[in-house]
Amino acid sequence: MKRPSLSRLRNGLRSGLFWRTFLLLGVLTTLSMASWIGMISFVQREPQAQQLAAQVISVVTITRAALTHSAPELRTELLFELVSNEGIRVFLLEEDDEVDPPPDNALMPDIEKLVKAKLGADTRFSARVNGMRGFWVSFRIDDDSYWLMLERERISGLTSIQWLGWAGVVSLVSLIGAAVLSSLINAPLRRLTVATRAIAQRRRPDPLPEKGPKEIRLANRSFNQMVDDLQQVESDRAVLLAGISHDLRTPLTRMQLEVEMADLSPEARAGIQSDIAQMDAIIGQFLDFAKPTETSTFVNVDVSTMLQEVAHEVARLPDVRVACDIAQDAHVLGNGTDLKRVIHNLIENARRYGKTPGADVAEIDIRCTTRGTAASKKVVIDVQDHGVGVPAERIGELLRPFTRLDTARGQANGAGLGLAIVERVLQRHRAQFQLSNREGGGLLIHIEMDAL
Repeated sequence: MKRPSLSRLRNGLRSGLFWRTFLLLGVLTTLSMASWIGMISFVQREPQAQQLAAQVISVVTITRAALTHSAPELRTELLFELVSNEGIRVFLLEEDDEVDPPPDNALMPDIEKLVKAKLGADTRFSARVNGMRGFWVSFRIDDDSYWLMLERERISGLTSIQWLGWAGVVSLVSLIGAAVLSSLINAPLRRLTVATRAIAQRRRPDPLPEKGPKEIRLANRSFNQMVDDLQQVESDRAVLLAGISHDLRTPLTRMQLEVEMADLSPEARAGIQSDIAQMDAIIGQFLDFAKPTETSTFVNVDVSTMLQEVAHEVARLPDVRVACDIAQDAHVLGNGTDLKRVIHNLIENARRYGKTPGADVAEIDIRCTTRGTAASKKVVIDVQDHGVGVPAERIGELLRPFTRLDTARGQANGAGLGLAIVERVLQRHRAQFQLSNREGGGLLIHIEMDAL
């Protein structure tokens, strides 16, 4: 699998509101935690040094007093008890002892200063004596010098690793909190994005929940009202177009009858009948454009058989030549009547506007293939003609209702709804629809639908 590039990841971080919020909260949390640790370390440094120094002074003073006032025959037992119960060891200080420097930490200079002020300026400190690790402090009893060794854990605060561990735990908890908070903040925007995408695909989105903060409630309520208004406008337009188209067909039928009965020359009768037929075709386009495609009518449609039937029907037209390359067993979920109307509209569009230069015939190629895996299989339909094509900068205009590019595709009759009807039906089928110029001349219509 191809890995995303660093630039794509960087662009995703820049464009994603969730990641922006998450990173902002993460940075603020990290800076706050670092400031907190620094403040705690600075404020507690002197009290901690005083506490550790007092502990060392107390242990040395008590040990020295115990050894000084105990009977000589009991000192061995006393030293054993100090080791076993208190973790304190006492050794005679020799001149040839191998002595390492004292522990290297931020508190040690303050501890040394405080301890020497109480025990004497000649007090020595070490982290290792004769290879034995610990916290070593020297003291004197009369003319003899001794080493007192404490376990380092007794006088040490949190180590760097411990600080790092606690900082890591706090950072992880903070980042999880930042992720949850970012998700909660962006959830209303995410729902709004999904709803707007549904509207762009000519689908009615689910109503947004009108709860939460006041601003979110007002925004969601306004959006839901906008969706209802758009739905009402769409319904009113469909009723208006259907009503007008239906009312116009009655006088057209009467005019057709009157033309048949009138005493007219053959040329005049043919002209009037042609105009009536054109008007009737335009009204039919109005009805097709206004008619909704309900998903409840979707069934298993055999695209292979449907395309073969359409090719057989249009092959009887004198000015159309169809070449087919149709894969077998191509099935989609949809409305068979509407999908068949889509293919007929594409062929009619090619017949009117895509005749091969130098000939009075429209050469149309219909190709149907399947691709992808079983989990994401696609049915691909390509319909192309061999005409003069359309200027690349004006292809988008072909999908606008009531728009005809007569200057580019040759003068022809129609209301300019053919491709608009195609796009409308395919959007309701959640199909991908693309127009482009064919190599060698002509227009290529590319359709992709989810296969069953």
